[in-house]
Amino acid sequence: MSASLKGSNSSKFQVSEFILMGLPGIHSWQHWLSLPLALLYLSAIGANILILITICQDPALQQPMYSFLGILSVVDMGLATTIMPKILAIFWFDAKVISLPECFAQIYAIHCFVSMESGIFLCMAFDRYIAICHPLRYPSIVTKALILRATVLMVLRNSLFSLPVPVLAAQRNYCSRNEIEHCLCSNLGVTSLACDDRRPNSICQLVLAWLVMGSDLGLIILSYTLILRSVLKLNSAEAASKALSTCSSHLILILFFYTVVVVISVTHLAETKVPLVPVLLNVLHNIIPPSLNPMVYALRTKELRAGFQKVFCLSLEKKTRHQRPSP
Repeated sequence: MSASLKGSNSSKFQVSEFILMGLPGIHSWQHWLSLPLALLYLSAIGANILILITICQDPALQQPMYSFLGILSVVDMGLATTIMPKILAIFWFDAKVISLPECFAQIYAIHCFVSMESGIFLCMAFDRYIAICHPLRYPSIVTKALILRATVLMVLRNSLFSLPVPVLAAQRNYCSRNEIEHCLCSNLGVTSLACDDRRPNSICQLVLAWLVMGSDLGLIILSYTLILRSVLKLNSAEAASKALSTCSSHLILILFFYTVVVVISVTHLAETKVPLVPVLLNVLHNIIPPSLNPMVYALRTKELRAGFQKVFCLSLEKKTRHQRPSP
């Protein structure tokens, strides 16, 4: 344990920093996981930057659906960058120490970005609902102004709703232990070290999760129920197939995102005897979606693949032009 305990005005002690021990049970060889995690991080950043460049440069992708996809890419890069540099620093340089303000800031950022991802999925579900159920009104409803207002609303909502989690965590009394059996600052992992009652933190996180992500998931299910009902009314099988194919990428990502959230919650509540499982799931949930989202959309969206080809062809053309000797 670190000797970083400082005396307070009372007879108690307060830790001044936490130590992130890494992945529980595999400390001796956890550094071997740094390579796949680093590759996932690089692929997440590279793929999302490519999507942003493609959407910005291709006029055919100047549509609301791709605007939301671009916002999702920004959120994904933020989520991955919130945790991965510190995790890699722990594995490569044994940089386990993290100050209390940094730790609480990381808790806030993780909750904010995860909630933002949930909110963007809701916006994308609404976009698909209007496009399929009210196609004639789509251009007048889903406008650039609506996208801007929805984005600002999601940022404000998640910034404010995520704030109580780190604030309550910072108010706990950390008087003895400061070693966290994790490689990132999670709310439950940090507050488990508190000497006083941590139930307010657990209740707050549960209530906020149900209010924010629970309501998002409920509205997403409602949107796709209405979409499915509308598709089943179509007389043409080809039209129904085309309508559903525009939603397939979105549905795959939503199912993965919320399934992992539920699994993580269950493993934490069950207090499994293998602490590595919830910790590893928590890490992977923050890095796999950012690297998975661009690949799913790239593989299943023709317009995006065409946009990639245009960007690559344009870059090759410019490179050839620069290399061509002047007369």
